[in-house]
Formats: sequence, C-alpha cells, structure tokens
Amino acid sequence: MSSPAERYAAARRKAAQAAQFPALDEFALELGFDLDDFQREACQSLERGSGVLVCAPTGAGKTVVGEFAVHLALRGRPDDPVPAVDATTPPVRRKCFYTTPIKALSNQKYHDLVARYGAEQVGLLTGDNAINGDAPVVVMTTEVLRNMLYAGSSTLQGLAYVVMDEVHYLADRFRGGVWEEVIIHLPASVTLVSLSATVSNAEEFADWLVTVRGETAVVVSEHRPVPLWQHMLVGKRMFDLFHDADAARKHDVHPELLRYTRETARRLELGEGRSAGPGAGRRGPRWRGPLRPDIVDRLDREGLLPAILFIFSRAGCAAAVQQCLAAGLRLTSAEERAEIRRVVESRVTAIPGEDLSVLGYWEWLDGLERGLAAHHAGMLPVFKEVVEELFVRGLVKAVFATETLALGINMPARCVVLERLVKYNGEAHVDLTPGEYTQLTGRAGRRGIDVEGHAVVVWSPEIDPRHVAGLASTRTYPLRSSFRPSYNMAVNLVGTVGAEPARALLESSFAQFQADRSVVGLARQVQRNTETIEAYGAEAACHHGDFDEYFALRVAIADREKAIARQGQTQRKAAAVASLERLRVGDVIRVPSGRRAGLAVVLDPATGGFGEPRPLVLTQDRWAGRVSPGDFTTPAEVLARIRVPKHFNHRSPGARRDLAAEVSGTGLDRHAGRRGGRSRQATGEDHQITQLRSELRHHPCHACPEREDHARWAERRRRLERDTEELRERVSGRTGSLARTFDRIVALLTERGYLARDGAVTDAGRMLGRIWTEADLLVAECLRRGVWNGLSPAELAAAVSVVVFEARRDVDERASLPRGPVADAVDETLKLWGEIEADEAARGLTATREPDLGFAWPVYRWARGEALAKVLGSGHEIDGEMPAGDFVRWARQVVDLLGQLADSGGASPELRSTARQAIAAVNRGVLAYHTSV
Repeated sequence: MSSPAERYAAARRKAAQAAQFPALDEFALELGFDLDDFQREACQSLERGSGVLVCAPTGAGKTVVGEFAVHLALRGRPDDPVPAVDATTPPVRRKCFYTTPIKALSNQKYHDLVARYGAEQVGLLTGDNAINGDAPVVVMTTEVLRNMLYAGSSTLQGLAYVVMDEVHYLADRFRGGVWEEVIIHLPASVTLVSLSATVSNAEEFADWLVTVRGETAVVVSEHRPVPLWQHMLVGKRMFDLFHDADAARKHDVHPELLRYTRETARRLELGEGRSAGPGAGRRGPRWRGPLRPDIVDRLDREGLLPAILFIFSRAGCAAAVQQCLAAGLRLTSAEERAEIRRVVESRVTAIPGEDLSVLGYWEWLDGLERGLAAHHAGMLPVFKEVVEELFVRGLVKAVFATETLALGINMPARCVVLERLVKYNGEAHVDLTPGEYTQLTGRAGRRGIDVEGHAVVVWSPEIDPRHVAGLASTRTYPLRSSFRPSYNMAVNLVGTVGAEPARALLESSFAQFQADRSVVGLARQVQRNTETIEAYGAEAACHHGDFDEYFALRVAIADREKAIARQGQTQRKAAAVASLERLRVGDVIRVPSGRRAGLAVVLDPATGGFGEPRPLVLTQDRWAGRVSPGDFTTPAEVLARIRVPKHFNHRSPGARRDLAAEVSGTGLDRHAGRRGGRSRQATGEDHQITQLRSELRHHPCHACPEREDHARWAERRRRLERDTEELRERVSGRTGSLARTFDRIVALLTERGYLARDGAVTDAGRMLGRIWTEADLLVAECLRRGVWNGLSPAELAAAVSVVVFEARRDVDERASLPRGPVADAVDETLKLWGEIEADEAARGLTATREPDLGFAWPVYRWARGEALAKVLGSGHEIDGEMPAGDFVRWARQVVDLLGQLADSGGASPELRSTARQAIAAVNRGVLAYHTSV
C-alpha cells in the first residue's frame, strides 16, 4: 500500500498531465477504464499534433487511439474550425475519417461510434451503403477515401484526422496499394493515425511515414492484455508447450511434452500406434489424432469454450460440424436454443423456402442450436453474420473456421485450436509463418471477460513441438509493400499533379523505400553465388571431354520427355470428356480416383452446354453430386444399367440409400484392377529424343566412371545460375523501378489515346480514371469499342462478369457461354485482352489477367430470374456446385462494375440504361439479403 506522500505525488503527476493534455483527460473520463501505457503515449502524441503509428497485438485496444482522433475532431467544433482557404470561403468544421479494410469492419465501427456520439455526428460510406456522408465523423472503406482523393471531393474540406485501421493490409497483394495511395495523397494538413498488428519492421515503416507525412511518433507494444497460454493436444493428453514464462522466452519446450511425443513417434514407427478398424492390418505407421467432436467435448469439460477451431479448408469446416452433430454433441441450454432460433428466424425471413433448402439452412440451424457452426467465405454472407453475432454473444460455443476469420471482424474467443500448421495459399500447401500463427492465436483471450487465453495445436507425427515453440515465440512478421502503378492510378496522377510530379510521388512510396534499402543485400548475395558457381563448375569438370555440352544433352532429353508427358495428359483428358458426354441416366460407372472413388450411377448427364460435362451421380456411399473429367484418369466405362425413378430426389436421404443399395447390388467390384505401368512407346518413338539419346551415348563424357557425380555438381550449378540470374534482374530492376514502370504505362496509355502527347488527360483518360477494377484498361477498351452495346440486361451481366471473376483454382478447360450476343461480346473482349497483353509484353509490363468465363452462366441465369439451385449448379467449379457465398461475392462485384458503367461518361445512354436494368435484375433474392445498418 502506498504512503500518503506517494499518493500525493501521483495526484500531482496526474494533475500535471491533465493540464498538459486536457482533451485526453476528458476522453479518458468518458471511457470508464484506465488507459494502458501505450494507449496513453499514442494519444498524447496525437494531442501534441504529431501523427502516430501504433503497433500492438490483436485485442490490445489499438482502436482507442483511433477513437481519440474522433474525439479531437469533434472537440474542435465549433470553437476550433479549420481555417478558411481564402477570405471568401468560410471556416469549415473539423472532420475525422475512420477507414477500415473491409465492409464488415466498417459496419461494426459505425455502430460503435453511433452508440457513443449519436447518429447525426457519424456517417458511413461503403460500396453497399451511404449514410450521412457529410457528417463530421465518417467511417469508410479505404478504397472510398482513395476515390475521393482522386476525384477532389468536396467532402474532404475540413478533414483534420484520418484513422487507418489495420494498416498492415498494405501488404495485401491485391488491395494493399490503396493504403499507400491514400497515405501519399492525403493533404499535408491531415494528421494520420495508423493502427497495425505487431510487425517486426515497425521502425522501417515509421521512417517512411516520416518522409511522406512529417512528424510521426512510433508506439510499439508487445504486451497482451490477456495472457496467452500455449498447449499441444497429443492423442487424449493435453500438455503445456512451455513450463513457464521464462521457458517461453528461451523457446524451451516442456520436457514432458518432448518425451511423450518422441515415445509416441517411436511406437508408431514400430507399428504399435495403429488404431483398429479399416486398414489396421497394413504395414507401416498410422496415426489417428483425436476426433473433432472429442476435441470440442474436451474443451467444454475444461471450461475453454467458446473456441475457434481453425481448419484450413471450407469442406473441412462443414465436415467438422457434421461430425459433431453425428456424435450427438450439444453445447447449449434450452433457453439458449430458443434465443438462437429467434435470432436466426428474424434474419432469414426474406429468404424463400426453396432457397433455404438449397443453402442447407436446416442442417445449419441444427448446428447453431447445438452451439456449433462453420465460418468461411463460401457461406452466404447473412449466414456468416448470424454466426458472428451468436458467437460474440456466447450462444454459439465452437466455430470451425478458415483463416479468413482472423482477418475479419472482432470475434475473440477463450480458446483457439489449430488442427494443422499447413494451409493452401491458392497455389500450394505451405507452412504457417510466425506472423500467421500469431494472428490466428491472437484471437484467444477476451479482454474484460477471460483471465487468460489458450492456444492449442493438435499434434501429429509430422509436427515437432520445437517448431511450434519457434512459431509461438518468434516476432518476425515484416510489413512488405505490394504497391505498383496501375492504368487508373496513372491517369489520375497525371490529371491531378502532372507527369513529372507523379513520377516523384511514386518514388516516395513505401515500395520504393523498401526496394532501395534491399539492393545492397541482394548484390552481396549475387557475389557469393558467383563464387559458388565457379566452385561447382570445377567439381563438374571431366577429363574425358566437355561436360557442359554433355549435361546440356541430358537437360534437353528431360525437357522433351516432360513436353510429351503433358501432351499425353491432354489426350487422356479429352478421352475422359468424350466418354462423359456419352453417359445416360441409369448408367453405372466407376469413378477411378479422388474422394468419390468407387461405383456410381448417373442421375443427370448434364451435357447441356455448360462447358465440360459434369454429370450428377450417386455413389454407392450415398454421396450425390457432380463429377468432372478431372476425376477420371481413364475414360468412363458403362459397366451396367439400373432403373432410376423418374422423379428421383437426390436430396432425400432415404431415396439415396435405396438407389445406392441397387448400385451395390450389381455385384460389380468397387475398385478396378490396376493396370500395368505406363507405356513408354510414345516416348521411345519420338525422333527428337532418339537423336538426343544417340548423341548422349556417343559423347566422350558418357564413358566417365564419375559421370553421375559430375552430373550432380552440374545440376547444382544450373539451379544456382538460374537463381542468380533472377537476383541480378531484381537488382537491376529495383532502383527507380516504380518510376520506370510508370513511364512504360504512360507510354502505353499515350499510344492508345488515354493521354495526349503533351501529357494532358484525354476524354478517354478521364473515363479510365473512373473505372475501379483490376482490369481497368480492358474495361475502358470495351467501352470505347462498343463491345457491350446492344446486349440485354442479363447478357450484359454475363459479358462483364468475365473481367471481374477469378476462379479459386485453375481449371484447364475453358467454360462455355450462352450462345449468341454474350459469346460474341466475350470473344471480342478476349481479342482486346490479347492486344493489350501483347502491348504489355512488348513494354515489359505485368500482364492484365486473362478474362475468366467461369461466372458467365451463373450470373446470366440469375439475371434472367432462374432458381438459385439451377444457378449454383451451372458454375464452372472443380468441386461441383458453386458455394452460395462465392456466388454472392462475385455477383456483387459484377453489380459494382455495372454501377460504374451506369455512371460512366464513356458509355452510351443505351448502355448506361441497360447497366441499371442489369443491376436491378441481379440485386434480387440472396443478393438483397445484405446487412442493413
């Protein structure tokens, strides 16, 4: 207990602070809780007039600093207005813009600020909503502010503070450049408040902010307000990852955990750890970790719910809920179930019953009433929002989620579980980085509710606890710029400040700042690689002859064999497509590979012109869905025929059971006999390979007894030479790289008539400057050439979809299109894209992404008023039907582009009218069920 003298001294200090920072004193009194040291330090810097960068862990309370900027703006009215620009202009009230990366965060922050300051003081501007946009405090997505800056919007008058929440989004490779555009273009009079997750190069980012924004205070806090305990679940036993805080600092894994996992791994190697059941008699180790229902039940018994269980797969999240339901798990009371049903029914009243069935509503509701839910981007947005609301209220206890939840709205839990430490990044399966691990586990621990948070990693034989300790203890999450000039940016910059000043602005970006700093390290690496290449060359030298020449022959043979293999794969795929096109209802076939391998009966041949054939089948395991040529390594062969009832309902479990029994009753073998090894006849008959092999055998080095040793060194040298050449290109391309790219873009735009020879922006350029999409130049060219003129509303929606849609995974086959005007418009669009790509290649620019036809049929059918079930079934998806959440997201992007066409000065009056009709046609049903604020 402090003495009277100490209490008096503390009171004096507090009074002195209140006198020095009166606004902060007022703000703190309204909060109802004491500010943390980092919050107070950041707010004091703001009140002194400095910009501020705040880096702190998830849940630490960074947004308090942003809210203080709101307080300062409102406190300044009307006694402290922003000075008038000239004598004829009256002073304007001070404003604060609060920007967020996603609409859901904007909506949430808008509600928070309205509750605090009243609806008349706060506005909201997102792609979906525009409420009270002239208010002194406006919450918006970052893109909205960027567009305002380029348009010179009058709303910017009086802007004193801009809060950039989640500023680390500038590392996002798709949207990150927008953050830098805003930071660079904001008027110098605006004070910037940047709120970021913990990053390891905060000082570097702050150094850049100082160069472009002036004085900027850096406030970094590593302290979590709710302590986080790390655990590993090994089978049925839960272990602490670290013995104590001191061990955590040293990365020392709990010795008991190490001993137990090593012993378990040893037993597996000896074949002792295999579970009974199918496959138990096989040789070799087999590990079956704890079942998902058992994990949730364990967390419930130990008082660790509510929990988020991260499963890096949409299908895995849905399967986890079904597994928990099948296990009879129930986590809610009768009162909670009644409240859950009330909330759900109030949010889905506008959705027709037939759509609810398609969306899996009843299974979803059953899970919610038991306290269980999935959360991923493939879900209908209103379903995700209901899950978020129920979880925050503590009614849903366990959510199985993909990593996108960690980037979304404020949804903390008591416990976070990581089922795996590997995720699919869109291109390959990769290990989680320390930054991603920190971000995911950062959700654990609710401030003001939980005394401590818990993170649990589920052990498997390929996971080393020491690796987990490294992830948990490392703070290497560097911020890397993703900024690059675009066509839209170029015409806007040139139109706003002129060509030369625009170049200078680009040179001041964080991307160029980082590039200039990195060149020194790259040059050193090139020098080291060059020395190593020389050493490898000496090892590869052969006294029989020129080994470089011999090795080049080996490489040429390997390249030719790969080319022939690819050609054979294409032929096999064509044969599979042809065989699927011949199928009829009732045909029994064998699916040779994939998750659905086994016998199946055809329910619907589906050869109606939606690209490659994707028949609807029922497997003997009672799964009904569409299969694609990708599931068939060999042509589909009709093995038998059975009768399928005329009005067979594949959504009925009973009907599926009965028909699957008939399939099994055919007596056919579930798995085909394995074929012999692949014939190498085609490869052997290739004249080029025959010639190369002859040259290889007659080369002097072929007789060298150390030939394979030389070859290994030559292969190492070849790989290192390739890597070093890439490094050299990076070094030569880094210094002044953005300005060079900008010059090439300006040259291309000048040649195409968007900029005049004297640097002025033409009418076409002004039209391009109001197109906000990744394929901005392609859209502008389509407008100028009249590609979309004369289309009906549904046809226009389908035609424009190809420039916004991007499939989650590459599909080899080109999707089909509605015949007639849509196909003609898309063909013309592809022709224009080819011309643009050729221009970009000639100038060394990154190519505009090729149009993707995969969404044309779904949005066409939807705009024509067809049922949701048919629409989702017509998507060009690898895994069957298009998920409802994906459909809604892409349809909204189509609507956004249609809205730009409707307002475009470069579009004909007829096209603008058609675009408005298309928007009305698309904005129905599930598209109309977005959250109203």
